[in-house]
Amino acid sequence: MNIKIKIKPKISYFVSILVSSVILLYFAYKGVVAYLIHRELYGGGLDTLVLLRASISGIMLLLIFLFIQFIKIPDLKSHRMILRGIFVGWTSVFITLIVVNLSSIYFILLTGPVSLISLVTLFSLEDQIKEEKNTLTEKEIYLLQQLAKKK
Repeated sequence: MNIKIKIKPKISYFVSILVSSVILLYFAYKGVVAYLIHRELYGGGLDTLVLLRASISGIMLLLIFLFIQFIKIPDLKSHRMILRGIFVGWTSVFITLIVVNLSSIYFILLTGPVSLISLVTLFSLEDQIKEEKNTLTEKEIYLLQQLAKKK
């Protein structure tokens, strides 16, 4: 598919890091507030609401670390596979939020564009991989020149 918009995979990863950070901060804040309220009302311990919010924050932190590691990968085919997973992940969160909880419009507005950016990046990456197949690397050119000199 030939798309005129070219988005590098790093941009998609940075946008995913940004959205994951927003979700992390939101649920960490809500978890701390829920913990403080629970501690004042019941004198200590952890509520399931606090644990769920802390779990979501932890998952988002793990995703942020993964996205940072994904930036360092040089191979385009690996980026394609990773971006497919990221697209499926953000799209499933987006659709689930629409079906289950339409009132969380801010999260829907956060995850929708990230999913779209991942999709556009995936299509432009497909074009880059096709272009890369048709070009020779420096090493291949050198080896072909050496082979031509031997004949």
